[in-house]
Amino acid sequence: MAEHEQPRIREVNISQEMRSSFLDYAMSVIVSRALPDVRDGLKPVHRRILYAMHDLGMTADKPYKKSARIVGEVIGKYHPHGDAAVYDTMVRMAQDFNYRYMLVDGHGNFGSIDGDAAAAMRYTEARMSKIAMELLRDINKDTIDYQDNYDGSEKEPVVLPSRFPNLLVNGSSGIAVGMATNIPPHQLGEVIDALLALSQNPEMTVADLMEYIPGPDFPTAGQIIGRSGIRKAYETGRGSITLRAKAEIEQQPNGKETIIVTELPYQVNKAKLIERIAELVRDKKIDGITDLRDESDRSGMRIVIEVRRDANAKVVLNNLYKHTALQTSFGINMLALVNGEPKVLNLKECLEHYLNHQKTVIRRRTAFELKKAEARAHILEGLRIALDHLDEVIDLIRRSQTTEAAREGLMARFSLSERQAQAILDMRLQRLTGLEREKIEQEYQDLVRLIAELRGVLADEEKVLQIIRDELSEIKERFNDERRTEIVSGAVEQFDDEDLIPQEHVVITLTHKGYIKRLPLSTYRSQKRGGRGVQGMHTAEDDFVEHLLITSTHDTVLFFTNKGKVYQAKGYEIPEFGRTAKGLPIINLLELDKDEWINAMIPIESEFSDERYLVFATKQGIAKRSPLSAFAHIRNNGLIAIHLREGDELISVRLTDGKKHLIIGTKNGMLIRFPETDVRAMGRSATGVKAITLDDGDEVVGMEILEDHHDVLVVTKKGFGKRTPASEYRVQSRGGKGLKTCNVTDKNGPVVAVTTVVGNEDVMVITTGGVLIRIAVSDISRTGRIAQGVKLIRLSGEDGHECVATVAKVPEEERDEE
Repeated sequence: MAEHEQPRIREVNISQEMRSSFLDYAMSVIVSRALPDVRDGLKPVHRRILYAMHDLGMTADKPYKKSARIVGEVIGKYHPHGDAAVYDTMVRMAQDFNYRYMLVDGHGNFGSIDGDAAAAMRYTEARMSKIAMELLRDINKDTIDYQDNYDGSEKEPVVLPSRFPNLLVNGSSGIAVGMATNIPPHQLGEVIDALLALSQNPEMTVADLMEYIPGPDFPTAGQIIGRSGIRKAYETGRGSITLRAKAEIEQQPNGKETIIVTELPYQVNKAKLIERIAELVRDKKIDGITDLRDESDRSGMRIVIEVRRDANAKVVLNNLYKHTALQTSFGINMLALVNGEPKVLNLKECLEHYLNHQKTVIRRRTAFELKKAEARAHILEGLRIALDHLDEVIDLIRRSQTTEAAREGLMARFSLSERQAQAILDMRLQRLTGLEREKIEQEYQDLVRLIAELRGVLADEEKVLQIIRDELSEIKERFNDERRTEIVSGAVEQFDDEDLIPQEHVVITLTHKGYIKRLPLSTYRSQKRGGRGVQGMHTAEDDFVEHLLITSTHDTVLFFTNKGKVYQAKGYEIPEFGRTAKGLPIINLLELDKDEWINAMIPIESEFSDERYLVFATKQGIAKRSPLSAFAHIRNNGLIAIHLREGDELISVRLTDGKKHLIIGTKNGMLIRFPETDVRAMGRSATGVKAITLDDGDEVVGMEILEDHHDVLVVTKKGFGKRTPASEYRVQSRGGKGLKTCNVTDKNGPVVAVTTVVGNEDVMVITTGGVLIRIAVSDISRTGRIAQGVKLIRLSGEDGHECVATVAKVPEEERDEE
């Protein structure tokens, strides 16, 4: 280094340098790469591709040109980045599953929804699409500003005229530094209708605009579940919507069900989706699918999912929605550049910024056309003067030595401008004919009218708006199509466990020692009266099935205990076990006390209403009636259902409509019938009133609802049973001793169950040995009140250890004839 040279090293604070350098980089990414302009909805790379194609004349009415030629033009003149980045962007603009209205018309392999890549740029060809030309319409009429390209050798547009609202119509997504944008696409006609309405009434709210734009419209169609996410996104600029594939369940001739998927959520890769479903089936995370195939072709998408015959297709589909991309969420973040600054915009702001841009475009175009018209009118005024003084003009030109002298002479003699004088000198002799002179006059008069019209537009904003409306309406007429994405209102956005469980009838059993389980109703088949039965479950020697009910997996089951408390569980929450399995201890399901056990189980099919009641009966003959609505919200640790007296227990609970007759039967064979209205409705924790007067040593064994067409079915401890018409039991007042309903002897034993039947159902009889038999009620003899009945089930052994434990009614089914 020479002595006079200063060292070229300067000290900088590294923290300050990092901060400023990173900020420069971040702003460059935000402004010049990742975010769209609110006016044309384009990022710089998209704008440069379209402008390069326009520059090369690759319009929709010209032949396709090689993609490599377009990419070369873009990176050579405007976009100093890799060719792969530019080509990938151009490919996306040509994919009908990525763009709602494609801006590039591609010829060749431009990829697929399965994630297949496009062919190399040397193989594919492209040109602008017809709608893309509307983004650049009037670009040569001084409608937008230009800036230097990266090396200052060319000019590129700062923004495109964008004669349709591309930001909303095609959407945009991008990740900048510290911020990201994700704007969904929309249906062109709906957005234009909203713009037309907003131009007429600038005071419109977002809710008003949603009358025109109900929600996004994705190129792959599908469904949007619910409107709350859309509303939030449109009002605040941020929100999340749930997208779901369009799937239908078809019944096959062989009885099997098939799920047919014809539309997918936006940006879901079909091949990866099918791979994921296959993976879930292989890992047994989704049960019931027997075959999976892709039958998509050029006519449309079709994914076929075959469901096993015994599986519920609706449940399988809900599981697919939960575990795969058949249902996804789309996070809306409407971030765009406004005057070079990133801003989160609501729906109205997006439309307002677009309208303001169009006003600027129309004014600049009008000013350009006015300037051009005035320049031409100025020339024509000179030609008119020349034609009015034709001989003098010709003489002046003939006498002039040079062109310059002639021009100066014309300017001096007729007070013409230099341009007018030059136009006269350039005029051909044929313009001197009478017809040509008329044309000049006509053109001048037309220009005068045009200039007045253009000046009127510039002076009146309403005329500017009317031009915007007319041109938007024309674009809508040319390019509008049908909405693709369906917006489904009121659907469940998140799946509960219930949606993933098949709705089927099940048997729920509870043993004396508190083991509970559920199993399909189809497990049991009817047998003839007096059969041996089928082993319902294996129990310990001193355990037996005490409670059995038929319900649905989706019903709520209320559990009432001997202590008068109530607990609840959904049918599907009770674990399913095999036919011979013992089950799960109920204390693992419900928070029962040590000396507490279940004495009644009531299935609730629908809502807990005030018009239905629960009627309770206790061992000591007390009855209580409470509205069902009082039991709608039950804590995990239960609620008091009835306040019991000392030494009493809750025996039975029934669900009624408030207008029934009740029967209460006792161990010694007595039975009373009275209207339930005799028991006034009481609060949840009330004690109740006397229902039947009991003899010493007697106790209540059952309570049922009785109607005139019913029979009373009585089953005794030693397996005898009979049914008696309801007409044999007269209506009495609550609190009496009742009538004899069964002759209790040593042969048949005390009464263990009293219920009502119609005659077309079956009953299940369960013994203390765990044996279960299903009998058609019609096979049980109809006898008088005091008969002892007929043998229903053969009990094993003569020692009397096995006896009947409980009885339950079930719907009639086809008999096993063997």
